[in-house]
Amino acid sequence: MRTIAELNLLLHEQIQLPDGLKLETEEFREGWSFVKRSNARRLEKRVLKSGWNFIRIGDGSLRSGVGDTSQEAIASALNQALRRVSTHFNAVEVKRIELTRYPWFFLARVKVNPYRIQEEAEIAASMMEVCEAEATRTSENRAGLSSEFTGAMPMLKQMLIGGAGLESAAQ
Repeated sequence: MRTIAELNLLLHEQIQLPDGLKLETEEFREGWSFVKRSNARRLEKRVLKSGWNFIRIGDGSLRSGVGDTSQEAIASALNQALRRVSTHFNAVEVKRIELTRYPWFFLARVKVNPYRIQEEAEIAASMMEVCEAEATRTSENRAGLSSEFTGAMPMLKQMLIGGAGLESAAQ
C-alpha cells in the first residue's frame, strides 16, 4: 500500500485534463487515484500553462478514521473525506494529517482541500451553491457536536475524577 502523506494529490477517475497533460497515477479507492510525483502547486502550474483553470473553493473537509497501523487509520480517514467531496470537484489535496496512537489502535484525522480542474474560466452557479451548502452544513454540524459534548462532559469528568466505574456510568 502507498504511504499517504500531506500534500498528496488525488484525482477522480472521471476527470478531464488538458490535451497533452499526462499524469502517472496509482489507484486508491472508490474512483480516486493518487498522482505520482506531483502536488497541487505543481499541477496548478501545468494546468494554467495549458490555458485551463485550477480552482479551489472552500476550506475542505476534516474526517477521522481508525486502524491497526498509522497508515490504515490515515487511509480510513482519507476514504471518509473523499466520500464527502462533492461530485463538482475532481481533485483533492491531502492538506493535513493528525495522528494519535492509542494502546490498541491509531486514530487519524485527515483534512482534504477540494479542487476543480476545468477549461472554462467561469465557476458554474450550481458549484457555488454546493459550496455554500457545504459551509452551512459544516457550521451546523459543529454547533450540534458542541452541544452534544457539552452535555456529556460533566458525566465524563465525574467518571475520571470521581472514580466511578463503567457500570455506574452505563446506568
